[in-house]
Amino acid sequence: MTDTLTRTLTSYYDEVPYDSHPFPQTSIEHLEALAWLFGLEAPAPAKARVLELGCAAGGNLLPMGARHPLAKVVGVDLSQVQIRLGQEAQARMRVSNVEMRALSIADIDDSFGTFDYIICHGVYSWVPPQVQEAILRVCARNLAPTGVAYVSYNVYPGWKAREIVRDAMILRGGPRDAPQEKLAYARGMLEFLEQSARPDSVLKKTLEETMPIVRGSNESYLLHEFLEPCNAPCYFKEFVQHAADQGLAYLCDAEPSTMFVQNYGEKVREPLLRECGGSQIMMEQYLDFLVNRTFRQSLLVPQARAAGVRYRLDRDRLRQLHYAGVFAAADGQPLTLDTHEQPATAQRGLRVTLRLPVHKAVAQVLDERHPATISVDALVDAVSSRVGEPRAAVEAPVLAMLEELLIIGAVRFRRSPVITAAQVPDKPQALMSVRQSPTLASLTAPTALVCNQWHESVGLSLLERCLLPMLDGARDHAQLAAHLQAEARAERLRFIKDGQPVTGEAESEAFAREQVALALQGLRRKGLLLA
Repeated sequence: MTDTLTRTLTSYYDEVPYDSHPFPQTSIEHLEALAWLFGLEAPAPAKARVLELGCAAGGNLLPMGARHPLAKVVGVDLSQVQIRLGQEAQARMRVSNVEMRALSIADIDDSFGTFDYIICHGVYSWVPPQVQEAILRVCARNLAPTGVAYVSYNVYPGWKAREIVRDAMILRGGPRDAPQEKLAYARGMLEFLEQSARPDSVLKKTLEETMPIVRGSNESYLLHEFLEPCNAPCYFKEFVQHAADQGLAYLCDAEPSTMFVQNYGEKVREPLLRECGGSQIMMEQYLDFLVNRTFRQSLLVPQARAAGVRYRLDRDRLRQLHYAGVFAAADGQPLTLDTHEQPATAQRGLRVTLRLPVHKAVAQVLDERHPATISVDALVDAVSSRVGEPRAAVEAPVLAMLEELLIIGAVRFRRSPVITAAQVPDKPQALMSVRQSPTLASLTAPTALVCNQWHESVGLSLLERCLLPMLDGARDHAQLAAHLQAEARAERLRFIKDGQPVTGEAESEAFAREQVALALQGLRRKGLLLA
């Protein structure tokens, strides 16, 4: 990379830092489970060595280190500003097993050692070719023999249309100096084109598809996605070939439901299966054209492990996973253990139809425990008890249901249990890194986001923000209620019921107990309470 281009890219990230937060699809627990799903075994996250390329301010890396204090976690980023912000957050969160360094990815060499997991999210398409090559080189040479690498990137054909929008934005916004000025002029260009484009033109259709993204995204995303000097999409097959040139093989996508051709309908399934002749690479490339895909998140492994990859799901492997899911009947009524057909909503708004008592019992158990996971054996036992049938009679339909839910993306899974509470404990506890999160410092801030045990950003109510720092496992519910009362007496909280202030010591005490119960249940459902 030339010195001029390096300075330009660095200035973008120094002046407008990229949003630094958890990306659930990059979590090492998720990568481990995906490797297992498709035939491989990856290192256990608890003591893993993890490297993130382009770690920004550590928002994705620090929570992983906090969940696994015996792991060794390293992050590198070109921006000294973002690294400094990350180190400040690390000190506040008291996460000691993370190291963040300001340097170019191209400077990583064998002295760094090897890593069980290498993560590169939101970097590959936004750097010049020589840095792209360095990314794949690091993923190959610094990856442990049983390791997994994750790389995300923009892809064609979906980005063909978006390039029209990017080029138009750069035409008007590119010559400006300040990032905010660039963006203001670029948006003005799009508004002009939107008003002026012919109704039947390719430009008009492109703008109809892209303008909701432009209007709904923050400045950081728009500047880095549309106005950076580098944005080089590629076809999936090209990326796989570049990875192969470095000694890496494609494993899977970070969202496995996109890989199963049965999710695209019978008209697609049979022709593609015949056309692709068992090649998952060809299947994925055809599907990119079919859905006009714009973005991919690929998992890579050393070429020597390619022979062990299996895309036909193995029931024995499915049995050894741990599952979690949410289910709610579409009509708002409880799920009933009968043969009455009940449409239901699962995670990500997916619709499923529950027809048999066994299926409804699975949905009940998963939903009641969510976000905690459950093993297959424990799930089979619970379903057997609920429907009053022998374990041997329900085991096969339970496994078949889990496989179907996994294929469509309606259930979450892990290789090991997620350490989050299935019920509110008597003395609730959250991770210290969460209790010390910088976002909890002010109760007057409009929002507060923290990372849960599923590596997701979750929002907090004012009451949850007030209680979370107190959840060290040493306080019971009565002590937490007393804390709320003290906050109310100090006028940092107000107790309002039915629109009226709560007065009187007895009324205040009862109200505080009610609020603690509600807040703790909310924190449990958000995956913030430890088991």
